[in-house]
Amino acid sequence: MKEQIYNEIKVTISEDEANDMIERVARFIAERHLAPAGILFIESVRPLHGIGSQFLYFVLPFAEIIFDSAKYQRFALMIGKEEYLKRLVDRIDELDEEINRERRKNARLMRTRRRNQIRQFFTKLFNRNKI
Repeated sequence: MKEQIYNEIKVTISEDEANDMIERVARFIAERHLAPAGILFIESVRPLHGIGSQFLYFVLPFAEIIFDSAKYQRFALMIGKEEYLKRLVDRIDELDEEINRERRKNARLMRTRRRNQIRQFFTKLFNRNKI
């Protein structure tokens, strides 16, 4: 009979592990352009962070089927501390600004070009009638 191996349940997270998890989660959210929604969600459930962390441990046996157990437990430990949630929100905001700075600049340039084209069209249109 094959022996079943159970993973240990982690009860503490080191500062380096928390920083690594914060960086990964923040990058995942920011790269998918979900930063505003992610920040809003995290801020709205922040008062329940302790309950949410315990709930993640409650569903751990089922979550191990889908997720890597060690990473899942690190995430549950990370959201258990409000300090880490604050840092996560700040990091999501920073990454969103970094990632989308160029995109926003290009969008502003395109809007300006469109406005100028529309002005030019109407200027030509109204100047023809005067001649």
